[in-house]
Amino acid sequence: MAQRNKSDVDEELTEQFNWHDYARLAQYIKPYMKEIYRILGVIILANVAGMLGPYFTKITIDTVIPNKDLPMLWLIGILFTGSLFFIGWCMRYRIYHITELGQDVLKDMRLDIFQHLQKLSFSYFDSRPHGKILIRVVNYINTLSDLLSNGLVNLISDVFNVLITLIFMFAIDARLTLYSLALIPILVVMVLIIQSKQRRAYQILSNKQSNLNAYIHESIAGIKVTQSFAREQENFRIFDETNEDNRRTWMHAVKIQFLLWPGVQNISVITMCLIYFVGIRQIGVDVSTGTLIAFIGYINNFWNPVINIGNFYNSLITATAYLERIFETLDEKPEIVDHPGAKALPQIDGDVTFNHVTFRYEPGKDILKDVNFHVSHGQSVALVGPTGAGKTTVINLLSRFYDVNEGEVKIDHHNVEEVTLASLRRQMGVMLQDTFIFSGTIMDNIRYGKLDATDEEVIAAAKVVRADDFIHELKNGYETVVEERGSTLSAGQRQLIAFARVLLADPRILILDEATSSIDTKTEALLQMGLSALLKGRTSFIIAHRLSTIKNCDQIFYVDGGKIAEHGTHEELMAARGLYYQLYQSQYDMLKLAHA
Repeated sequence: MAQRNKSDVDEELTEQFNWHDYARLAQYIKPYMKEIYRILGVIILANVAGMLGPYFTKITIDTVIPNKDLPMLWLIGILFTGSLFFIGWCMRYRIYHITELGQDVLKDMRLDIFQHLQKLSFSYFDSRPHGKILIRVVNYINTLSDLLSNGLVNLISDVFNVLITLIFMFAIDARLTLYSLALIPILVVMVLIIQSKQRRAYQILSNKQSNLNAYIHESIAGIKVTQSFAREQENFRIFDETNEDNRRTWMHAVKIQFLLWPGVQNISVITMCLIYFVGIRQIGVDVSTGTLIAFIGYINNFWNPVINIGNFYNSLITATAYLERIFETLDEKPEIVDHPGAKALPQIDGDVTFNHVTFRYEPGKDILKDVNFHVSHGQSVALVGPTGAGKTTVINLLSRFYDVNEGEVKIDHHNVEEVTLASLRRQMGVMLQDTFIFSGTIMDNIRYGKLDATDEEVIAAAKVVRADDFIHELKNGYETVVEERGSTLSAGQRQLIAFARVLLADPRILILDEATSSIDTKTEALLQMGLSALLKGRTSFIIAHRLSTIKNCDQIFYVDGGKIAEHGTHEELMAARGLYYQLYQSQYDMLKLAHA
């Protein structure tokens, strides 16, 4: 199948089984060791109680019945019934508390991976489909649920069960016990053959699940484009292929997984047949009928946990493929971090200096080339120029979403790489062209800029940017609930809400990237009046293709080819009749043509 997009790219598979991943998983279990010890204590008591049944059977057949000892028969019956009730209570305690323990561990893992994602750089999210990230936080961690809720503690339970059973078996008849273990080497060989194939199958399955999740996420996010271009049938075809890939690899993985269980089951049955044959024919042993029947009971007690251990091993191999992806995400290093010795940025005035700044996203492709400029605090600066010239890169470096390759960026004589990210970004307000509205109320969306803001402060910010007018027209006003990305609002309304959010943060440096591109001319005129008072005393950087919105800026930088080709006020640049003049005249001519 031809490669279609990023969601169709399989991730690299690791060849070696990495036990280090399970050592890391153990670190999540470590805080709950007291509860694990309590559960194990209950499990051991239940296992010992479970051993009494075959032993009572042996005594009853070999001694109590031949001697017609009725009181002893009643006593054994009462003890056996009591042991069953005790085992039932232990099972209830184990199931509830193991499930709770597993969910606590999963909660901690989800928290860690979510917190880590918050710290990763833009480049991480730009380089992979969001659906592939989402599946690691939700689906892959959920896949570990059975392993953690039942597997690990049950494994220890089954190991104890096997050991206790062997102790009872050796105590009754050592030779018969050795016959019972004769087929164990066959089981070991079977496990070694199956495990490598199963792990590889589930690694491939994790890739196909990731591809499917990524394509579903992308299709939902782009549904308007899909329907606009009537591309539904093509999307159906691609999804059907991706879905079939997932189904086929799932069935292949399951087929390999279930090779182990029937193998263990068959070995168990063959072992019991062997014990019956040896015991009845008295081949190398001399056992009573009661002992033989008790031994068959103990063999069941022995092989049942062995089967469980085999099932756990299946789960372990399955989980390994997902655990690798989870820790791979946690091991992803943020490219932009606080440098050693970074200090908090003090309250700033807003002076900004770019000193011989060169930057590239890829080696050999400079986006900015030896850029130099100084902006005094309180000035408003417009960045204009052709698409791809480097305008957005300037504000990304100022906000330290990326680090410069050469030169330095300074705010109030502080190199932005020498201060903490949190202290830097707290004093900056950024509004990007791609406005994001969170699911929740409009009040909460605006308050995102300052979480401790009062309702009055939120409303005041909305009034400044003229968002208050349309908010009051909504049915529930500021308590109106909007869905993710604000799909029920117009593009202009979403930008006004985002504007209010940024202004509420009261930043010293304000960055507006095409902030008024979706606002109609009338609203823009009102907005400019509200912003004029707010921008006073703040340093602001404005990227705008609509040049009429930046005529009153203190400086205008025309960025072209990674350099500042021209700079000055609107009047100065118009008088120079250079690149800015040509751009302005072309927009003016197009506007005249549109109104003709």
